Amino acid sequence: MKEMDGPILRGKRYDAQSVFTPEALLRESRRQKGYSAADVPGVCLLDPDGDILAQLQSDGAASRDTSWACYHTELFRVRRGSFDFGVIAGAVGASFAVLVAEELFASGCRLLVSISSAGQIVPARQPPYFVLIERALRDEGTSYHYLPASRFSRMDPSLLSRLEGNLRQASPILLGATWTTDAPFRETAAEIDDYRSLGLLAVEMEASGLYAFAEARGKKVVCIAYVTNTMGTTERDFEKGHANGARASLGVFLEVAAACGRGSSPQPGVRSSRSAQVRVRTSPTTTPGP
Repeated sequence: MKEMDGPILRGKRYDAQSVFTPEALLRESRRQKGYSAADVPGVCLLDPDGDILAQLQSDGAASRDTSWACYHTELFRVRRGSFDFGVIAGAVGASFAVLVAEELFASGCRLLVSISSAGQIVPARQPPYFVLIERALRDEGTSYHYLPASRFSRMDPSLLSRLEGNLRQASPILLGATWTTDAPFRETAAEIDDYRSLGLLAVEMEASGLYAFAEARGKKVVCIAYVTNTMGTTERDFEKGHANGARASLGVFLEVAAACGRGSSPQPGVRSSRSAQVRVRTSPTTTPGP
């Protein structure tokens, strides 16, 4: 093997089945822990920072799912009116997020939404604000195990079209591309300048891996960047707003879930509250190339 011809791009056989499966992992975990098999909610939320779950727990709105057999995470169930959803906190980075996504979809999830803190690249506005990620630059390792090499992973076009057509009004959300990295403390000035010139709005750690998984597996995944910081380059950075941004993030999640039909077909007569509504606006920056 040549020095520059690393294994990340070699011999992946994308059409082949994996020997190790999430179903097998969950089966053995349930056996060891004495858990019964049970489905997770049809819509689940990944909350890497844990602020949303912390707020829901503080409100007394989240209860731990004692049938969730993942070795690495806890799943909490939340009910809002007639809507039940699951929340998992702390799955930071593409490899961890995709591991959890595999297990969730193997357990009955139909729609997965990830809302992750992100660093600002293009100064589109003053943080904090949200970006609906239409595509993510693949500067991590997980996505290359799901899809052949390319610059970007993308949200499913039909899902994106549905979101653009249904998200609306109160809390504006930008639409654009991000940079996904495995190494947040290797975000150099030269890289940031390069990606700013491409119009990438923010840097985060999960989206390109999750979108590659979604495309390869035919699953519904929506990634949202919550731009909260300028990567520590200014004083008083990383301020997320009221309740650490948890209530605003939860509102965005509820509106995305409603716009996506809560993981299946839309429920007639069921609408989220006005405070949860969002409007999609395309960023004025340059659109990245393929």
